[in-house]
Amino acid sequence: MSDPASNSATAPRGGLTRSTNRGFSVFAVALLAVGVLSAVAVGSWLPDRGGHSLLWAGPLLVVGFLLAEQLAINVDVRSGVAWTISFTEIPLVLGLLVAPFEVVLAAHVVAGVGTLLGRRILDRAIYNAGLMFVEISVAFAVAEGVNRAFGSSGPPWAGAFVGTIAVPLVAIVLGLTALQLMGKSMRVGNGVRLVLQTLVVALLNTAAGLVAYEIATTTPWGGVLIVLVFAGISATYLAYSGLLREQRDLEALSEVSLRVARSGQRATGPRDPADDADDVENNDEWQLIADRIREQLNADRVVLRLRTDPQASMQTLVSGEPLPEAMRRADSRSSREDPMLQLPGSHVRYFRLADASEDVVDALVRRDAREALVVPLRGANQLLGAVEAHDRLSRWRGFGKADIQLLRTLASHLATAVDNRRLLARLRHDAYHDPLTGLLNRPGFREAVAEPLRQTPASVVLRVDLDVLSTVSDALGQAWGNRMVVAAGRRMRDSLGPDVPLARLEGGSFAVFLAGAKAEHAHEIAERLRAGLSVPYPVDRLTVEATAIVGYVAKSVCEVDEPDVDAMLQRADVAVRATSEAEPVRSYAPSMGQIFLRRFQLVTQFRHALEGGQISVHYQPKVALPSRQVVGAEALVRWKHPEFGRVDPDEFVPAVEATGLVDVLTDFVMDRALERVRMWLDRGLRMSIAVNLSVRTLADEQFPDRVAVALEHHDVPPGLLTFELTESGVMADPERALPVLRRLHALGVVLAVDDFGTGYSSLAYLRQLPVDEVKIDKSFVLGMGTDLGDMAVVRSIVELGHSLGLVVVAEGVEDDAARDQLVAMGCDIAQGYLISRPLSEERFEAWLRARTVQVRGARDETVLTLVH
Repeated sequence: MSDPASNSATAPRGGLTRSTNRGFSVFAVALLAVGVLSAVAVGSWLPDRGGHSLLWAGPLLVVGFLLAEQLAINVDVRSGVAWTISFTEIPLVLGLLVAPFEVVLAAHVVAGVGTLLGRRILDRAIYNAGLMFVEISVAFAVAEGVNRAFGSSGPPWAGAFVGTIAVPLVAIVLGLTALQLMGKSMRVGNGVRLVLQTLVVALLNTAAGLVAYEIATTTPWGGVLIVLVFAGISATYLAYSGLLREQRDLEALSEVSLRVARSGQRATGPRDPADDADDVENNDEWQLIADRIREQLNADRVVLRLRTDPQASMQTLVSGEPLPEAMRRADSRSSREDPMLQLPGSHVRYFRLADASEDVVDALVRRDAREALVVPLRGANQLLGAVEAHDRLSRWRGFGKADIQLLRTLASHLATAVDNRRLLARLRHDAYHDPLTGLLNRPGFREAVAEPLRQTPASVVLRVDLDVLSTVSDALGQAWGNRMVVAAGRRMRDSLGPDVPLARLEGGSFAVFLAGAKAEHAHEIAERLRAGLSVPYPVDRLTVEATAIVGYVAKSVCEVDEPDVDAMLQRADVAVRATSEAEPVRSYAPSMGQIFLRRFQLVTQFRHALEGGQISVHYQPKVALPSRQVVGAEALVRWKHPEFGRVDPDEFVPAVEATGLVDVLTDFVMDRALERVRMWLDRGLRMSIAVNLSVRTLADEQFPDRVAVALEHHDVPPGLLTFELTESGVMADPERALPVLRRLHALGVVLAVDDFGTGYSSLAYLRQLPVDEVKIDKSFVLGMGTDLGDMAVVRSIVELGHSLGLVVVAEGVEDDAARDQLVAMGCDIAQGYLISRPLSEERFEAWLRARTVQVRGARDETVLTLVH
């Protein structure tokens, strides 16, 4: 047997309109009228069946029809058709054989309509009542016609058999007509397949009913045998039905979870988790998930509500019948006040018009639903959404325990999948975004720009640097520097708009990608960004001044045919390094690339240069004042490159420091210097060597251990090794440098502050630093002869150093007048071109032989004194 609810094609999105509902209602009333008239006509045409009592036949048939429908199997066909297999043919064929027309008609109508009215399913009662009148009328008319055609020569059950088979075929025709009026369509192939499936089931059921009748009427105790057989068949059917339902439920669970996972995998690369809110409305996977849940529950409508962004309202998808206009327009506030959506815990709640409270009845009416299953989707302590299933598509039954259990399990799987997707979206966001500003980070910028860069011939990459950020962080603290970075990122985003890729690379460095921009337009944008970033920053009660520099590169000027993001960023960085105070915005030129290439070659060839003997150590002597005794030398590194010739240390040392090779360089210079000291000791000369330390070395906790090993290896007293560290290097992070300096001082090595007087805040830390010497910066020494201010600075440093018990060294001594002035001030040691330029090892030894004489020192030691 069938009806438009149990044999329904999936409606296209958009669902029913009010006109199609009215069309179905008119059809139902017309069908009931036709059914009643048919029953009257057939009842008057059929011969009277005397001898059959209404008292025993009617109740038995009512029970038979009820049992047949209650044991129905609902099969969700993959094409979108919900097919109901029932056993109505069995009591029908028995009624055709033993009961009058009026009794069978009354039993069928009472069983069917009574069940619908008991479940308050009123909208289909008229249609089903009319269908039942037509079915019974057709069955008896066809049976009587066949019996008259065969007469006494045919089998007595022929009429009942053919009449019963005709009923489901008529029901299918009427059901398809009702579907058409309801705005639903079914393909021709699906309709033919449905007719054949229904015919097969009808043949089996009818044959079973006839066999049971024959056995019961011709075999002693046949009725008992039939009861036993049907009890066994019923038990087997119930077990099979349960297994079939479990299998279908597992398939649905697996498919829903897989679709959620697929919907989460569609998004790759840098994106914001809030973008997932758009996916709920636009991603077909979510709609298919809702369709699959509706199909599995055999529901008239499924509403899927999801909140993928905690800050956004729930998004709603509907499968099946559309929500009424009032529900579609409901805002988030009205949703929060909806009694069906106030869902504590994670249990499935079942609402019905028949027994609901007044506010729930109103909520069901607003949904145009008789019953609803509602279950929340809960993740880690948060509500992710809800699933609603409205009105089970069944001729007799509403939602049952199996449907509640299925929806509970589905919701659990769906909530886990959605929660995992939110977690993956957050992890993806964190991987591609800067946590401080929320802008793209370097990997995110690379992913966002890679494809547009390949597809757009005219593209520009800008690198923007806040020029004074490190100074602000040092003076006011890291938190203040972070506030400036956040404010700068916000200013740039406001200036560029939301669609331009913008990234924070590191510190106060940002990158911008301009697709389809020419160099002139890029320069205007760079100037606008620089001007916006240079506006003072109000931070709490302070106003912080800042400047910015910008370097940019156009794709057309890159030396490679298809530059990638990293190549563009490298060239923009070269342009930034080429900026100046007079020209804070620079465009990359190919000539700048040679500078970058040279720096790259120097860094990559540095280790080979060390091993190949290209790197050497030169020495500049240091002389005590006024005795002119040579007390030692400063070790200075030199590089004679086979291609570039002599490379200035100011060029390659910063590059080596930036690439983390400075420890290798420091160890190399220290080892060569200690070899030189050991050689002098073997000759009876006690002279020290000074080695320069990098800022990175001061942060290396393992460095003191390496120094101790080197001193022991060369058997050199620690007091003959001096480490010179720049004032700015110590001040960059004094708290981190102090532990290393104290350990070095504990070894007994001499520590000297180089370039003293050029830094800031040094006087506050000088008393805390475990240093033995200060070296006056040569800029002050060179200016003493012409600038009284420089002379005052030098005198102050000498006096300050002596008051703290430090040895004072002056570098940059180039004439006799400067030397005499230093002697008059009481300076301890001089170093500069007046004494000697930095010399190679061989030339330094020759200088010692030519410019010094050996004399006996105060402690009976051999010392070298500079000759006039």
